[in-house]
Amino acid sequence: MIRDPTHAAHDGRPPRRGLPNLGLGVGLRNQHFPHLMRHDPEVDWFEIISENFIDNFGYARRVLERVAALRPVVMHGVSLSIGSTDPRRVQDFLERPLVLENPSSYLEFKDSTVEEWEFLSELARETGCGLLLDVNNVYVSAYNHGFDAERYVRGLPHEAVVQIHLAGPTDCGRYLVDTHDQPVPAPVWELYRLAQELTGGVSTLLEWDANIPDFPELVAELRKAETALGGENPGAPVRKSRAAAAATVSNPVGFQLAAGDE
Repeated sequence: MIRDPTHAAHDGRPPRRGLPNLGLGVGLRNQHFPHLMRHDPEVDWFEIISENFIDNFGYARRVLERVAALRPVVMHGVSLSIGSTDPRRVQDFLERPLVLENPSSYLEFKDSTVEEWEFLSELARETGCGLLLDVNNVYVSAYNHGFDAERYVRGLPHEAVVQIHLAGPTDCGRYLVDTHDQPVPAPVWELYRLAQELTGGVSTLLEWDANIPDFPELVAELRKAETALGGENPGAPVRKSRAAAAATVSNPVGFQLAAGDE
């Protein structure tokens, strides 16, 4: 959920699913709390993992209150377990659309009648939900399963995409693993440029959840998005894994609440 739904769109375009283009953002992580309590944020917006702040009234809440007073904050939940065989009634209960993220995956269904991007497209059309397009997850899954990542991005309903995620995976040999622990590689930047071209411009988030760099270094990686949109790919090849890296897998399931058109 965007804390301030009246916040002006970063690029002047009207909101999608109630969500404006906020520009370039990063996740709020405790390693950066001291820096953020002393300095003005150098990014356009922040994402929080909702469950980390539920019933948390300590130092983390103080940091969140300071950050939220300065920048828009988007809540990202990771434990709703949306998408079961039960009726999809969460949006009716909340009276606002969800924003659902495509996962990174390492196994495929033995039999399937639709491609993943076709399923997400139908989901958005039937429910009115928004889509969080994680181009790193697209790249990881495409590598692992042998499909065309560009076809995936082109096959989505671009008018439903309200946010894009970036991250750096790890090359573990047979598989890429969604580790979120290194710079964004060149193939992911290329998918990002394509996705922003097709959507017309939506909010961008850089995810970095392990081996987290200092905040200025994180901001420098985020600013590479501007270079990518200018036509120059700022990335490098995907880094090879050390033995322990394969054990670090990001939780691929997430959801967000979109602000209502108030």
